[in-house]
Amino acid sequence: MNHRYLPMTTDDRQEMLQAIGVDSIEELFSDIPQDIRFKGKLNIPNALKEPELIRYFQQLANENVHLKDKASFLGAGVYDHYIPSIVDHVISRSEFYTAYTPYQPEISQGELQAIFEFQTMICELTGMEVANSSMYDGPTALAEAAMMSCGHTKKKKILVSKAVHPEARDVLKTNAYGQRLEVVEIDTNDGVTDVEHLKALYDEETACVIVQHPNFFGRLEPLAEIESVSHQGKATFVVSSNPLALGLLKPPGAFGADVVVGDAQPFGIPTQYGGPHCGYFATTKKLMRKVPGRLVGQTTDDQGQRGFVLTLQAREQHIRREKATSNICSNQALNALAAAVAMATIGKRGVKEMALQNVQKAAYAKSQLKANGVEIVAEGPCFNEFIIKLSSPLHEVEEALLAKGFIAGYDLGKVYPELEGHMLVAVTEVRTKEEIDQFAKEVGMFA
Repeated sequence: MNHRYLPMTTDDRQEMLQAIGVDSIEELFSDIPQDIRFKGKLNIPNALKEPELIRYFQQLANENVHLKDKASFLGAGVYDHYIPSIVDHVISRSEFYTAYTPYQPEISQGELQAIFEFQTMICELTGMEVANSSMYDGPTALAEAAMMSCGHTKKKKILVSKAVHPEARDVLKTNAYGQRLEVVEIDTNDGVTDVEHLKALYDEETACVIVQHPNFFGRLEPLAEIESVSHQGKATFVVSSNPLALGLLKPPGAFGADVVVGDAQPFGIPTQYGGPHCGYFATTKKLMRKVPGRLVGQTTDDQGQRGFVLTLQAREQHIRREKATSNICSNQALNALAAAVAMATIGKRGVKEMALQNVQKAAYAKSQLKANGVEIVAEGPCFNEFIIKLSSPLHEVEEALLAKGFIAGYDLGKVYPELEGHMLVAVTEVRTKEEIDQFAKEVGMFA
């Protein structure tokens, strides 16, 4: 045996071969034709000693660009926000990070209560009546909202705004393809959903209308107008929202939304290379029994004490093929816990203040960029993101800004060909006045 920590010795291997009736590894693979076997040597480096291996991976890690030494103005769905230090302390406790499925309420009260609190806070933010215990991420939640709407209305046409996150629309199309559903995209006008185009597309076959508020460009959508079109037939009105923005904005539930979905990443979940995240899904009592994922309910035990249980649906319903409400029978409990701890720690007033700072700092960044000669595109009410237009190639801008200590905004030309040379800039509450001023000065060099 070459290393004492290897789980299998040479004797172990021989014993297993004898148990299955072969004498060697070569005999084990004898059914594989010789002409398709790989006979060369794999093109991989030789094994390193442990100190060398640690040094090698540390060198690779040092090449990563991270938010500890770069000021980020990149958003587009993943944001650099303040995370209270208590979040990591709570989610690092073994009773939480080892918990997966709290089916036995008698030993899972802590996990179940935490999820229940998450559901409650999501309902308060969205203005909805019921929320599930989380989904994989925002795009997954949006796709599930569309699938639920089609199942509820028995219709197959999904109208989705082009101002919805491009990746969320891709996930939606993938889900719709398997269900033989039609996805039709609504054009935008001046950075928001074109209501007239929505009216032209809407018909009796429409299952749902999906918009994002604030939308992918950071703009606020005319929800009242869109709702009136959505509900002229039997279609459901689905709104995807940044939950932090809802600490300040009138919630979609107040506009008559049937389903509100989104990503809880702004609360307590770091950027961490784009995942994992935590999707939320909130709806009305009318649709409660069609909600995908898990629901935690509050009850009392036989002694009258408060307790928490998984309720209204069994996991087994999700394997009922075409009769299932969803093929998702899991959730992101640990990240939902992180979001719940962050929301509870920051508090109702704190969330409002945090959201307000995003609005104010984005507005200040706009004014400073303008002062440095940068063009602001599609001006109007926004949350913490807006579009700028530059004359220089954006890859050159990104490299130059990185050298100056800034992570640039998102190149919109990657997903919207008509917006070549346009950058989506995000400004959150953690950006300082000095960082914004310097960023505006540096970007102004490429105006």
